[in-house]
Amino acid sequence: MTRAFLTAAFCLAALPVAAQSADDAVKARQGFFTMISTEMGTLSDMARGNTKYDEAAAVAAAQNLMALTGYDLPKLFVDGSSADDIDGTDALPAIWGDKDDFAQKYAALASATEGMDQAVAGGQENLGPALQAVGGTCRDCHQSYRAD
Repeated sequence: MTRAFLTAAFCLAALPVAAQSADDAVKARQGFFTMISTEMGTLSDMARGNTKYDEAAAVAAAQNLMALTGYDLPKLFVDGSSADDIDGTDALPAIWGDKDDFAQKYAALASATEGMDQAVAGGQENLGPALQAVGGTCRDCHQSYRAD
């Protein structure tokens, strides 16, 4: 066996161990949700009139949301990373009791962001409906799977 092959095999064998760290999974989830919150905040501030509507910024925020929701977030909900297991996370153990429903709720978020970049273009009045669709999917998941 070549040295390169052995190095690659070692690295690949180590990946599942690193990916399974509950602490790392929680940190990754929190980073993900911080990015979601940042982009939603940009759009929400414009929708409320707290900041001036800027079409380029609105479209960019929507495109970022679309890209973020394309990520396979459910894989970061590894065993041992619920609020019962780790301080500092709001993930309820119910996620692990119904992973299919959790994945469906996340898929609904991704679906709600489809075409959002086009939906938020054209004026401030377009932001509300787009935000309501996305926010509704957030609420649906939080009601079932997030501690208050």
